[in-house]
Amino acid sequence: MKKLFFTFLTLLFSSFIIGQASGNVNYNNQQHYSNKSINIDFPQNTDIVVSVKALANVKADVYTAIFSITQTGKTAKEVNELIDQRITQSLNEIKLKKEVETFVDMISFVPVYEYETEKKVFNRKTYNEVPAGFEVKKNIHIKYSDPNQLNEFISILSNNEIFDLIRVDYFSNTIESIKKEMMNKAKLLIQEKIKNYETLLGETFTNAEKRIVDDYIVNFPIEMYKSYEAYNSSSLNLKKAANINQVNKSVTLYYEPILNKEFDFVINPTVLEPVIQIQYEVKIAINREKKPFSKTDKEFILVTPNGNLKTLNLNTARQN
Repeated sequence: MKKLFFTFLTLLFSSFIIGQASGNVNYNNQQHYSNKSINIDFPQNTDIVVSVKALANVKADVYTAIFSITQTGKTAKEVNELIDQRITQSLNEIKLKKEVETFVDMISFVPVYEYETEKKVFNRKTYNEVPAGFEVKKNIHIKYSDPNQLNEFISILSNNEIFDLIRVDYFSNTIESIKKEMMNKAKLLIQEKIKNYETLLGETFTNAEKRIVDDYIVNFPIEMYKSYEAYNSSSLNLKKAANINQVNKSVTLYYEPILNKEFDFVINPTVLEPVIQIQYEVKIAINREKKPFSKTDKEFILVTPNGNLKTLNLNTARQN
């Protein structure tokens, strides 16, 4: 009996992706991700495994930059008026740009405290928390399609003392179409590989048992930044007793995409800016073990007069 088992392991993801500019989130989180890769395997007793690996570099269509703003004040009215003034002045100018949308997200509104010293005779000082005012935090979301506009937004916001660029998220409308393109190309290529194996071995795999597995995975640009420290210390031989004051070395981040060398084909191979990197892999396991033909390799079903279905066991019927 021919057996063909299909197992599809598909990692679902939306067209929402992170990255174009890394943002300050990467400086606060020094635990950077390693490159994720697909890992799909078959049992060791598999005869032949044919695989195709693909990579696609996808540029963004729309970006969303998120800036954080904090304001403190003595009263609730004062703190709200101050933060709204800073935000309104910034957004009025930003909204004049083409194809730009904005949204203000309330994050927190809490009282703040300070310590008041209470001094008593013959006792240590006592510090009491007392209300000192209020603090409000908001995030400004800016949606835009031209990546060059980000510098303009930073300039406008900095004029109103808004400096904290948290992150830049980005979106693509081509994700699904690129996934289909990768699958179709991989399908043709793996069929070609199987034909080459058949030619080399001088046989056909038509009646062989087969298993198929495929998987997608996406690497976000925010996961692909690595830290780099420009380090060059003095080579002077100093005495052990000497005091050495070293200068803090500059630490920065750089974008390191997945290289093309491990893939059978790459869609949009040239990478200039941080992009979404979609990986796709399909594997087919082929077991060429030949089994002696037996009538039990086929099932015979009897339809009874009342319409019921009954499976016939030919071996049992032959023995009787």
